[in-house]
Amino acid sequence: MGRPLYQRSPMPGLGLSAGITLTMLSIVVLLPVGALLAKGVSFGPGNLWDVVNRERVWSALFLSFRLSFFAAIFNLVFGTLLAWVLVRYRFAGRRLLDAAVDLPFALPTAVAGIALTALYAPNGVLGGLAQQIGWKIAYTQTGILIALVFVGLPFVARTVQPVVEEIEREVEEASATLGASRLTTLRRVILPMLAPAALTGFALALARAVGEYGSVIFIAGNIPLKTEIAPLLIVIQLEEFNYDAAAAIGIAMLTISFAMLLAINLIQIWSRRRIGYV
Repeated sequence: MGRPLYQRSPMPGLGLSAGITLTMLSIVVLLPVGALLAKGVSFGPGNLWDVVNRERVWSALFLSFRLSFFAAIFNLVFGTLLAWVLVRYRFAGRRLLDAAVDLPFALPTAVAGIALTALYAPNGVLGGLAQQIGWKIAYTQTGILIALVFVGLPFVARTVQPVVEEIEREVEEASATLGASRLTTLRRVILPMLAPAALTGFALALARAVGEYGSVIFIAGNIPLKTEIAPLLIVIQLEEFNYDAAAAIGIAMLTISFAMLLAINLIQIWSRRRIGYV
């Protein structure tokens, strides 16, 4: 007897899997975002703009997105380097370092904020040393940047690490055999292969940093127009039962975040296409 033309798969079919996926996506993502947008529509575009178009709000938005971008850039470079070291080299304490990368995932954000503040405050270990040379870390934008780097680093490292593991050493050896220098091999062979995963990690780290609250408010100082982040403004509006203003600031953050993530996705598409030409 010949082999049957159709064999039932032991895995769920398209209808069931798509139904479950779309249902969960709607509950977790689409409905909350839709409710936020609906709140903004009921409030009115003019009122939304009146809430957002204030110096304090613009300052908080600019601070949050600017420092989040810088933290994500740092994590993109350092996280990729960290993933490479953990995969390619064997040294004492490697497993401990590998486990420590996941610490920001497991540590509650409020605990992380308290720990960072205790460490970098003027009476802390590192904060005291910095104060001796006239550099203040806690309750400044530098402290916020450190907190955002702390919470975002694992996203890049863990996204890039599996890709590094898949890169065979023979690829580098072949490049060297053809006369390429180490820098050329890194630039023309290794980085194009890591770029899509690294950009994904960058987007995840950026998204986490933009919405970070617990680990930042303790070390930020929360001074309006100086160290006040946008999520804190939303919390302040909610505590004052001004839900319309909170929704307005949230929609502004959502719009800016969507534009940034769209740009990153376009760069990812370009980098994937470029791999075929490198």
